[in-house]
Amino acid sequence: MAAATAGDSPIKVIMKILILGAGQVGSSVAASLAGENNDITVVDTDHQKLRELAEKLDIRTVVGHASLPSVMAQAGAEEANLLVAVTSSDEVNLIACQVAQRLFKTATRVARLRESEYMGIADAVNAAISPEDLVCRHIERLIEYPGALQVLDFANGRAQLVGVRAVRDGALVGHEIRELRQHLPANVDARVAAIFRNRRAIKPEGTTVIQEDDEVFFLADARNITTVMSELRRLDNRPTRRLLIAGGGNIGRRLARSLENRYSVKVLERSRERARSIAEELLNSIVLVGDCADEDLLREENIDQTDVYMALTNDDEANILSAMLAKRLGCPRVLALINRPSYAELVEGGSIDIAVSPQLVTLSALLAHIREGAPAQVYSLRRGAAEAIEAVVRGDRRTSRVIGRSLEELDLPDATTIGGIVRGEKLLIAHHDIVIEPGDHVILFVSDKRQMPQVNALFQVGV
Repeated sequence: MAAATAGDSPIKVIMKILILGAGQVGSSVAASLAGENNDITVVDTDHQKLRELAEKLDIRTVVGHASLPSVMAQAGAEEANLLVAVTSSDEVNLIACQVAQRLFKTATRVARLRESEYMGIADAVNAAISPEDLVCRHIERLIEYPGALQVLDFANGRAQLVGVRAVRDGALVGHEIRELRQHLPANVDARVAAIFRNRRAIKPEGTTVIQEDDEVFFLADARNITTVMSELRRLDNRPTRRLLIAGGGNIGRRLARSLENRYSVKVLERSRERARSIAEELLNSIVLVGDCADEDLLREENIDQTDVYMALTNDDEANILSAMLAKRLGCPRVLALINRPSYAELVEGGSIDIAVSPQLVTLSALLAHIREGAPAQVYSLRRGAAEAIEAVVRGDRRTSRVIGRSLEELDLPDATTIGGIVRGEKLLIAHHDIVIEPGDHVILFVSDKRQMPQVNALFQVGV
């Protein structure tokens, strides 16, 4: 970023970004960063994918094998500030990072690695992202907080932003947001950071009335999440015990391994050979062979007495249909892994409680490493239209545009809300008179991602 004084508008320096892989994650990263005045080049062997991407976005494309030095040179690796290797091959991603480091001296190299054994030996990679691990952690949080649509950690878990759908019997539904404080115990505070109504963002004001079916995002101390959720929906106090995972792929297997010591876990896998391999690996789980869309099988396994059903196969349609079937047969909470964002938008909130998008979960982790200004956390929300970020305040009164200013004095874009500030070990829920100090972790919700450049500029350090 170019030098600027605290009072000046910073001069924008275009980042040169090289993205290897035009799959769903690579395309999502390109779309997310292209709107921020970056110089982006995407490399892939699929000419058709690149052409479709170039028609939608203002980017360069290069056809070729991503890890070849000649192809990377053609794509401008010599001038790139950032390399994002997200092809479908771990080996290609690793080699590309090595080539970028040794031949082109690329400063920042981020790679997607599916195989966990590579994570510890990827010396040429500045940041390694494992989609399977990220999705597993995401699903574990949803199991931990029944009724939550998303649970996002900030400041190493000291604060959490939780998305929840408001239902008719929620205590705060039909009331103004400012009444939330009256409902909560004296030692509990929270802030509604965003509301989505009929898929459109509503800026939360004190007088905003929460309506049934609103998707409400609130920020609170991790210890108080359940208390605040109870204001928006009646919570089922029955403990979660029985889980059924459909699909024994990388995600299903890892999730079962992580959960089997805390819950009663069953894994349903169609392939007899894979089921045998999973059964040998897991210690306390029951592994079944069968089709997740087999109604008789689900009934035999007492789906109506299962607390959470998770459809995690590699087939979107199979996941959607089996999750809908499980819901119809009496399972109270069903979750489906859906790769196509358009599918996820259609089904979530109906008979399927939660649609998990591996692309968005992976994109969030990538953005924390590649977003300009390197925020501590970035979460891509609402199919990429919104973001929640954790900005660490650096500098001093002379070099920062925010230090020493109260929240009401900040020049925030219209679609941006500050939920709170983590200072040391304490979460300070946002109030207009809080003054920002060096080292604060400011948690913001940006409901229109196009405003991210303005938010980034506000927290960048000048000279």
